[in-house]
Amino acid sequence: MVETSQFRGAIEFLGEVGIYDVVLPFLLVFTIMFAILEKTKILGIDKIGGHEYTKKNLNAITSFVVAFLVIASTQLVAILNQVMAHVVLLLVLAISFLLLVGVFFQDKEFSLKDYPNWIKFFMILMFIGIVLVFLNALDWLKFIFAIFKYWDAQWAGAIIFILVIVGFMYYVVKEPNHPKGETKH
Repeated sequence: MVETSQFRGAIEFLGEVGIYDVVLPFLLVFTIMFAILEKTKILGIDKIGGHEYTKKNLNAITSFVVAFLVIASTQLVAILNQVMAHVVLLLVLAISFLLLVGVFFQDKEFSLKDYPNWIKFFMILMFIGIVLVFLNALDWLKFIFAIFKYWDAQWAGAIIFILVIVGFMYYVVKEPNHPKGETKH
């Protein structure tokens, strides 16, 4: 029987070799960059026999260079590792929530497609979560929390007053919604 410490030793060995600091961040950045370049066709296309093909060679070399530049910076790799770990944690939390909600549906199949407002809510919640993860990884949250450290009634009143003024200005200058068939005069 294999002991747990042998598995832990194998994982530590992979860390010492550089799998987590070099290989995996390189593959992640390369894959994401290559997918974006292929999808957007930003580096152009070739037309061969009436078919359009992306310039895979340019997309690949650009992705390769960007991935190498990222792994050359230990600070970027550390941020990338921290962000990915927290994003996976958000994903696990979302799946756990959906599992718990699915318990109440007994035999029926549960799908968020039946609840479009909840889909929007979860998308906004996940977006906020990812923004907070990035701000935390960049160590910028401490500056945001520093603002609230010196928070008092005058600050709160001034900010609420400014938000009310901006909201009122938006309400006054926004274009009214017109029905589809009707044009503006």
